[in-house]
Amino acid sequence: MTLPDHAIVSVPATTTNIGPGFDCLGAALSLRNHFTFTRLDQSIEPVQISVSGLEAARVKTNETNLAYQAFAKLFQHLKQSPPLIKLEIRLGVPLARGLGSSATAIVGGLVGANVLAGSPLSEAELVAIAVDMEGHPDNVVPAMLGGCRLAATDLNGEWAIAPVPWHSEIVPVVAIPDFELSTAEARRVLPAAYSRPDAVFNMGHLGLLLRGLDTAHSDWLRAALQDRIHQPYRRSLILGFDAVEAATVAAGAYGLVISGAGPTLLALAHADIAPLVAEAMKAAWEDQGISVQAQALHLDPTGVSVQV
Repeated sequence: MTLPDHAIVSVPATTTNIGPGFDCLGAALSLRNHFTFTRLDQSIEPVQISVSGLEAARVKTNETNLAYQAFAKLFQHLKQSPPLIKLEIRLGVPLARGLGSSATAIVGGLVGANVLAGSPLSEAELVAIAVDMEGHPDNVVPAMLGGCRLAATDLNGEWAIAPVPWHSEIVPVVAIPDFELSTAEARRVLPAAYSRPDAVFNMGHLGLLLRGLDTAHSDWLRAALQDRIHQPYRRSLILGFDAVEAATVAAGAYGLVISGAGPTLLALAHADIAPLVAEAMKAAWEDQGISVQAQALHLDPTGVSVQV
């Protein structure tokens, strides 16, 4: 069999947790990173990496690059040596902002490697390796599969992944500030254990959120975005959170949540007012002296895509 020597992999950004869905619920969004893998006959280095686009200068261009680590991980899984490659990365997802930039690298590297290896692994096998690398499923699963996804393990410890219906009238609006918040820092502030009332609170609100996303029932959505697992502890790490939240609600959004580990904030709004909500989020943060990009996006239905 002749193996492909070229693959262009496009991976969407993601927003995760979405209030009460901590570490299990995520959705793919209409921002993308692109990874082009080209097999080389000879090279001084195992990989030649070039990066363009948003914050390109901050991305590593050696073997520690996360996309290349994922690429090599797949060949390690196959018990093969990775081929010499050129990797070209074009960035459209902000780094370290809670929009799944690391997940795009993991998924891009794994899928690119699988193509160059002749596609020996199934989608489910790729998802399992991606979750193992990321440590939790909420970013890599929608990045791989698209749409909104709920992930949990079955009785055998395998991932059971359910698509979550998302009503077309519900628009995700993101406000991306010009400061970062590391996932490690955002996890450090979380408690080691939770009370039974807090656990029950989140279970009920996650169920309500799933129904709200399916139906666009405004009262359900406004109630469902509450959380007691991560947001009460993380909001203090995000300068201006209270002001943005108040402005978002005043503009008519269903509510405001932290996207992933932050600091990007996600509002859910009816399509008719989504642009107004974006303007309100931007103005509120700028009043705090913080530069911000705010925009209404849409759900990405396809997930990872490949051109050979």
